[in-house]
Amino acid sequence: MRRRVEAIAGTPLPDGILGGCTRVIDVDDPHELLGVEWLGLGCCPVRDTDWCPPDGGPVPAKEFCRPEVESAGPVTLYAGVECSTFGLGYEEAIEHVRAMMLLGEQHALEEWFWTNVLAPDAVDLTPAGGPVNIAQGVAALEGCLAESYGGTGVLHVPAGAAALLGCCNLAHREGERLRTLTGHCVVVGAGYSAANTGPDGTPAEPGTAWLYISGPVEVRRGPLDIIPNSSGASLDLRFNDRRVLAERTYVPATTCVVCAVKVTTCP
Repeated sequence: MRRRVEAIAGTPLPDGILGGCTRVIDVDDPHELLGVEWLGLGCCPVRDTDWCPPDGGPVPAKEFCRPEVESAGPVTLYAGVECSTFGLGYEEAIEHVRAMMLLGEQHALEEWFWTNVLAPDAVDLTPAGGPVNIAQGVAALEGCLAESYGGTGVLHVPAGAAALLGCCNLAHREGERLRTLTGHCVVVGAGYSAANTGPDGTPAEPGTAWLYISGPVEVRRGPLDIIPNSSGASLDLRFNDRRVLAERTYVPATTCVVCAVKVTTCP
């Protein structure tokens, strides 16, 4: 008979959406977990003026920009474990489902963020001729963001294409973050690879991948809830099974502009 040992422990990918590129805000206020809104900052241009027009004409009128109200909605992610009552006790089931969330929440959040936030709002920069190489793609994305936002943003890269960033020295390690040469932070997402769709929702063809760029990313994260909250309530006496659920609500957000481009992943 095989001997039961501890599960093989894992570590979440370090450069995912909950890594060093993202400001993760742990909140307890349930109102913030219903969704948030704010006035976009940095999306309006700063312009020059001429106090002394060379032709002696009137001083140009100054232009004003009305900040747009931006918003972000919530998503609740969960993991559930089911086992025989002879397999895991209630406390063991809680420990197991907590570990499941630790390893899996980032992947699930990336896939949701890509599908529901990045893709629907993106400007597609892919030329009519089709996908470009990854260096051309990153250059186009950085140029697109620079035209609308003056700060550092976030480059979103599927994990399946991340190794290509090293081919042209497109990213380097800076402490706990990956950064491009222009200073944008790089999120490498396993969930991005699972989605890998364009702005119209169409999956990338084999040999290609979608890259996105956005303004800074914030994730508001609620407490981890364990359901049910008692051993007895976790039992299904009909089948002598135990079910324990862990769930958490997130409000991921970005600002200003999102740009997308399709790149080739084959040399």
